[in-house]
Amino acid sequence: MAKKLLFGIQTNGIRHTEADGMPDIDSRFAMVREAGVFDYVDKTPDPHEIEAFRAASEKYGLPVQGGGWFYRVGQDEDLLARNLETAGSLGSTVHNVQVLARRPDGELASNLDVVDFYERALELGDRHGVTPCIEVHVNMWSEDFRRVTPVGRLAEARGLPFRMTLDHSHVIFKMDNPREQEVFDISGDVAAGRLVLDPFTDGDICSEWIANNWIGHCHARSAVPNNPLNLDARDKDGNPGRGIQYPFVEPAPGAYHSPWREAALEPWKEVVRGLLRHHAREDESPLGQISTEFIPNLDYGEGCRYSLFEQAIACVEWMRDEWNNTNRR
Repeated sequence: MAKKLLFGIQTNGIRHTEADGMPDIDSRFAMVREAGVFDYVDKTPDPHEIEAFRAASEKYGLPVQGGGWFYRVGQDEDLLARNLETAGSLGSTVHNVQVLARRPDGELASNLDVVDFYERALELGDRHGVTPCIEVHVNMWSEDFRRVTPVGRLAEARGLPFRMTLDHSHVIFKMDNPREQEVFDISGDVAAGRLVLDPFTDGDICSEWIANNWIGHCHARSAVPNNPLNLDARDKDGNPGRGIQYPFVEPAPGAYHSPWREAALEPWKEVVRGLLRHHAREDESPLGQISTEFIPNLDYGEGCRYSLFEQAIACVEWMRDEWNNTNRR
């Protein structure tokens, strides 16, 4: 029997250009239903949006399969509890957990801090039928990719099932990117081959996480090695966004700030292929769904003149084809 895998969309990406603005909740669900390629939407709504999400989910027959938020250990435990309760009430099965790199006192969150927070999330998630998944993400403890496997092993030593959200755009954009490899000082280990970012090279970090059978959720937002900075948006100091998003299909002329090359997407695609192969072959794979996440934030697509929604559609159509081919083998 063919194994099941769902494909959805993070609701911040259910929009076109930045200038078009964000459609209302009902319109976003209608757009997803009309596209005909998504199984669900992915969002933890604000408290005042919960009932609108529930109504739209029922109206259009689109479950709110997952959601997520970012948390600071020692500060946001109550927020975590509320969000997991919300997730359960909407019928979500997964909650993406981003743990910020620093504690309230400014110190880096330790591996023990992260595992303690994750264990608490598992306890709360069990009450509501929701599986928390720790995300690999910039500005979080996991941006130092070298820490992820030790944290996973520490969790397993406690008898906990370790579940991750794989967003490998955060890995791929650091390939061949000296500026980004200065963050958490990973450049030396990359140069020495102790930390391998390239999925076409044996021992790469994404394949390690996948082989450990830890991926319970995935965010699909394409990126390329040494990804261009987001030149369409600036922060308050005039700096462009870090650049962790690259159009999946070629934008119209003038719609993207940098040259676009399809071949540059191959490392990102290869990680998806590896994840799909693992899920198809591994009976105990915990992966249940993949959410596209082309978003309008500063480091991603703020100011974009291409359609985030159309990019998401193209990406999920490609992933479905890859999955169908993989699942038939």
